[in-house]
Amino acid sequence: MKEGARYRAVAEILTEVFRDKEPADNIINAYMRGRKYIGSKDRRFISEKVWEIIRHRRRLAFEAGSEDVRRMLLVRLKDEDLDLIFGADDYALPAVSKEEKVWLKNPEERPYPADVEAECPRWLFEKIGDMALLKSLNEPASADFRINNGERESVLAALRREGLFLAPTPYSPMGIRSTERINLKNCMAYLDGDIEVQDEASQIAAILCGAEPGMKIMDYCAGAGGKSLAMMYLMHNQGKVFVHDVNVRRLEALEGRAERLHAKSYEVVREVVDRDYDLFVVDAPCSGSGTWRRSPDAKYRLTEERLRELNQVQSEVLEKAYEHTRRGGKIVYITCSVLKEENEEIVQKFREHHTDVQPVDLKSEWEKRLNGRYPGGEGGMLRFSPLTTGTDGFFVSVMRKL
Repeated sequence: MKEGARYRAVAEILTEVFRDKEPADNIINAYMRGRKYIGSKDRRFISEKVWEIIRHRRRLAFEAGSEDVRRMLLVRLKDEDLDLIFGADDYALPAVSKEEKVWLKNPEERPYPADVEAECPRWLFEKIGDMALLKSLNEPASADFRINNGERESVLAALRREGLFLAPTPYSPMGIRSTERINLKNCMAYLDGDIEVQDEASQIAAILCGAEPGMKIMDYCAGAGGKSLAMMYLMHNQGKVFVHDVNVRRLEALEGRAERLHAKSYEVVREVVDRDYDLFVVDAPCSGSGTWRRSPDAKYRLTEERLRELNQVQSEVLEKAYEHTRRGGKIVYITCSVLKEENEEIVQKFREHHTDVQPVDLKSEWEKRLNGRYPGGEGGMLRFSPLTTGTDGFFVSVMRKL
């Protein structure tokens, strides 16, 4: 594809993304599936440009004076040879008009408002109120994996023999990290079940759950089962993890993942009935604000109404956990959010309602199970972020039911 055709594809994808109805990943994948003639290099170019513009959406819209995709592209590409991109052939976007050229040569110089500089919708910027955190959540994330066989060094050595050079993660003793994209379809360590994709923060959360061999565990709101699989690994497949999600389709990937990872000590349940779980893990539905490094478009689909709905669900699932955890058992509340109303505030209200639930000292748990300096304070709640731990934004609270 010529440059002009590539940018036409970028513009077509962005037009759909900026409707804020569907995840950008879904839109990009659907676009590529419908155009088999687009080669691999062109696909990569198009995808990278789309993500670049999504990450700079607020600034480009501010400079362009609108969210018109063409105007935003012109601003983004103003230092390029626009005649090679616009109007170069029948497959390119229309040529740049005289009026557009005049507009580009005479930009209005204005400082960015704080929310624009943070690349964040204003209402969310006001809620979070942390410029450094928001900027860090707008940077691309590394690719993290969890080992699933043998020692970490032996897995890293096997990957090196494949020409893949990864490094240990700083905190998780079972994590490895790559700064480059890895084609998992050609990675024998992945295909053989020696590694699994999982962000270090998610690994840390699974470790802090305190899963031990022989435990009866419920992974509620389990999604695709990443933490379930990590806990099975930590339990050496001794004991059982019961896996539940209200959306059964989210669990469809679990069987294939478990088979590849040789994980057998789990059972999918449609309804939670037992009341004697040793460990009840609530990976609560949330805004996903902690994962904006990977899904920067998600912040534009989140609304205040949706956040209120999520808060209600979060409180309800914690009540479910209390009901089905045995005395002496532990309840773990996890989100991939950086918003206090999804994290500390939910846990605080829950504990005010249930005075027989006490926080577990996470600093002690950390020092027993993890590497590196403990990144939090005292008590039973802990936050991770790109700023403090170099991971996605995560929140974990571990409580014991007395």
